[in-house]
Amino acid sequence: MKDSSTSEDDSNLLVIVIDTNPFEWEHASSPLRLNDALQHILAFMNAHLAGRHDNKLAVIASHVGVSSFLYPKLNEVDQPGSKQQTRKNANVYQNFQVVNDAVLTGIAKLLQDPRPTLEEKDLGSSKIAASLSLGLCYINQALKSDGMGHVKPRILVLTVSPDSSSDYIPIMNCIFSAQKANIPIDVCKIWGEDAVFLQQAAHITEGIYIRLDDPHGLLQILMFSFLPDMFSRNYLCLPGQDQVDFRAACFCHKKIVDIGYVCSVCLSIFCSFSPVCSTCRTKFAFQPLLPPARRLAPKGTAASPSSSRPSTPTPMAT
Repeated sequence: MKDSSTSEDDSNLLVIVIDTNPFEWEHASSPLRLNDALQHILAFMNAHLAGRHDNKLAVIASHVGVSSFLYPKLNEVDQPGSKQQTRKNANVYQNFQVVNDAVLTGIAKLLQDPRPTLEEKDLGSSKIAASLSLGLCYINQALKSDGMGHVKPRILVLTVSPDSSSDYIPIMNCIFSAQKANIPIDVCKIWGEDAVFLQQAAHITEGIYIRLDDPHGLLQILMFSFLPDMFSRNYLCLPGQDQVDFRAACFCHKKIVDIGYVCSVCLSIFCSFSPVCSTCRTKFAFQPLLPPARRLAPKGTAASPSSSRPSTPTPMAT
């Protein structure tokens, strides 16, 4: 359905969340290294900036245990090349050079920091929820500074890490916030199994979710599926999701469950029954079970008077 709120004269703000989890990128079964993937991503960023003179870009690194801005820096204004000291290259457009140097330098600093412990890796993969929160806050600031309403934001998540069930509640809060603000969340799963929570994020916010069959074709997918802005998407047939996994994580053990118990007051999800909700402390009142009925004696026979204890009921076939 065509979105009438967009126009071809709108400025496009793209917030890219890059998953830099070293445990996944450096795994022996990884089909694509981080350095090679960055070359694809940088070319995509430059293509977005080249689309319009007023297109804006923000890049956030989702690392293990930390989430930080790569471009622009928090103490700098949102203009390419404003305060960044970059080397001059006559063969490269200056704005492209500023963004490329900022992203590469920021990721190099993250990877040079001490490696996270195995406990941090087990507690969660990369900080996708924190990165989404940073992106939404940055978008909110950009929308407030745009008095004419010509900035159309969107978020693109490039991830390789599996779902972290402990981030279910923060991710869902970000999803509903993006849905209320009409901010689509696009997700590109470079390899691995489907990200359940991010798949729901793309479906709820009317974004695009793609899991790559060949990670070496990352640039092609980025250019043809995620580069078109919101106005151009009204006239394109973009890939969609045939099936969406709507499983949730329980609030008690942070595990993804297929069937669970839901509190009728706060809608908390639990994998096992509890008479008291651990979230809102609501006590559930249930009607006590009736005592088992006596088994009727067959016709023509009398029940033995000496048997005072009721017999065990037999199961009935349905």
